[in-house]
Amino acid sequence: MRGVRIWLYTLVLMVFAMVLLGGATRLTDSGLSITEWKPLIGAIPPLSEADWQTVFSKYQKIPEYSQVNEGMSLADFKRIFWWEWSHRFLGRLIGLALVLPWLLLTLMGRIPKDLQPKLGVMLVLGGLQGLMGWYMVKSGLVDRIDVSQYRLAAHLMLAAIIIAYISWVVLSLQETREFALVLPLISRDVWIAGALLVLLFVQIGLGALVAGLHAGLSHNTWPLMDGDFIPEGLFDQTPVLVNLFENIMTVQFDHRLMAYLVLALALLHGFQLIGKSDGLIKASTIALLGTVFFQIILGIFVLVLVVPFSLAIAHQGLAFVTFILAVRHLYLLKTAYGRQ
Repeated sequence: MRGVRIWLYTLVLMVFAMVLLGGATRLTDSGLSITEWKPLIGAIPPLSEADWQTVFSKYQKIPEYSQVNEGMSLADFKRIFWWEWSHRFLGRLIGLALVLPWLLLTLMGRIPKDLQPKLGVMLVLGGLQGLMGWYMVKSGLVDRIDVSQYRLAAHLMLAAIIIAYISWVVLSLQETREFALVLPLISRDVWIAGALLVLLFVQIGLGALVAGLHAGLSHNTWPLMDGDFIPEGLFDQTPVLVNLFENIMTVQFDHRLMAYLVLALALLHGFQLIGKSDGLIKASTIALLGTVFFQIILGIFVLVLVVPFSLAIAHQGLAFVTFILAVRHLYLLKTAYGRQ
């Protein structure tokens, strides 16, 4: 079973790397450089000058080239191409890293029967993520110069679901743990941990909307926006609901507000829980609180420094680290509550 856990943890790390690489692809505006989806032969990059010219000529037909990058040299195109190709290639590697060990371990009789359906769910989720990635890219090939922020958010949130699901499965495969509880847990403790996980999930989606609209490039002051905590213009667009997804100011404001809500709930949860436990749960609580705090600090620096590449990647990466810790925290609380 230890080998199975190592394999699944490796998948989590690979999906995490995929998230980082996807963030780099977005920040370098590389996501539309490959205008076709070829799941198998697309793994082979251009091998000759003629191949490069063919791929480049296809890119020159989309709006991003004509409206943003007209006159781009082949050398510059190659730089954005390799980001997107690497992102897609890692996705293919993740598929192989799921399927091949699955087959091998099954033949060796190392996978429990009750784990097989869960691995099937992972395969389905991975396939859906590939389709969602292409669906996202398609949104920027005809009428837009970038991808739809809606599809970008769906793509990133599905990645979070995949990481959460694999993490939960691998946690359930660990040996029985003993929990040192100073005071008994109550159902509210578990529910708050679940609510915190949901809020972090929503915040990942809001972050994707900010990225998709390039909302981090404006209103680069903190804690105020345009001199006010609640700025004017949050609901200028009609219908009103569209402001939540398409108004740059509103999307950034919502992302800020959700960060404050996450911090408040994390602090409340931490104060209620730390005195009740020792060992694993206490360490998990402190780790989650720490990452939430540092993620907010990092987000502020990303904003006021106008989205520098390295800090923006770190911000996206730490968001997923915090999310994974929240998944583990909820699992530990739920397990400890059920055993007390």
